[in-house]
Amino acid sequence: MKTIDIHTHLLNPSVRFDRPLDRFIVRFFAKKLGVEVKRLKANPYSVYLESMARAISESQHLEKTCLFGVDSRVDHKGRDIHRDETVCASTEDVLAAAVHYPDSFIPFLSVNPDRPDALDLVDEYVERGCKGAKFLQNYWGVDLNNERLLPYYEKLKSNDIPLIIHIGCEYTVQSDPDYERINMIELPLKSGVTVIAAHMGLGRPNYKFRFWRNLSKNPDFFDQDYYTLLEKLTVYDNLYADLSAILTPFKARSLRHISQQTMTHEKILFGTDFPVPFPIIFNTYDLDISTRLRINAMENPFDRYIEALLEYFPAGSAIYSNYQKVLGIT
Repeated sequence: MKTIDIHTHLLNPSVRFDRPLDRFIVRFFAKKLGVEVKRLKANPYSVYLESMARAISESQHLEKTCLFGVDSRVDHKGRDIHRDETVCASTEDVLAAAVHYPDSFIPFLSVNPDRPDALDLVDEYVERGCKGAKFLQNYWGVDLNNERLLPYYEKLKSNDIPLIIHIGCEYTVQSDPDYERINMIELPLKSGVTVIAAHMGLGRPNYKFRFWRNLSKNPDFFDQDYYTLLEKLTVYDNLYADLSAILTPFKARSLRHISQQTMTHEKILFGTDFPVPFPIIFNTYDLDISTRLRINAMENPFDRYIEALLEYFPAGSAIYSNYQKVLGIT
């Protein structure tokens, strides 16, 4: 079985693993990437990109990944307000990576709609090969239901490319929680854009005093946005969802439940959110220890992810081929 990962990230070319948390996790990160810590510290960006492309080419199950960066937070004159030093890779960076590794990456654009030339940039990047768009509106501080964005949505629709919208709690960058709820998909959907709701609307710690409920496999304690998304998937023809970051603990607990929602499987896409780290042995899903140990022993990070999902969505499941519907490729 071969599939395409609909959701992976390029890092900022200036990334450095020198913040306190970075210094703590870099060894774990290097091990999961299959590279030496010293090499990763010395040349973080080039080693990351090289190791990611190699992992894709060596994967048993993965053909390519959709690769995107994150545009900067800008003011209404298009001036940068904040550019995260880890996650903010430009579309130019993504296109360069796709040119260098054409057998590994499908480029997606990330253009903040607050840029005055946003519509022209969408046209340019689509012409240069971008097959989709990615929004991190909660980082940008942009309300996606503001009607001033309608020309942007019309531009995406006219170019016939899907829009991936982050839905669910964000942990990697500073973000506004008001702009990461399920209602953010309303206006893009109504304007006719093909929308992919990332992360299944899961991951928000809703219980402060009974924290264990945030990790419980009991569906009664799942995010309400998740259930709203499941309902909308059956209503809107132009709505899809992806499983990116589903192996992180706040989300993995839902895997059995998602696997049972067979009426939505034709609308769910495989994605990882690479390089977001995910535990295999210590996690909230219901796999037995022998299965966890077997999967954890796999060297390839993409194959580890896919092998875990195969326990819930066997080979032949629509989630591994639905990318054909949104990317227009076979």
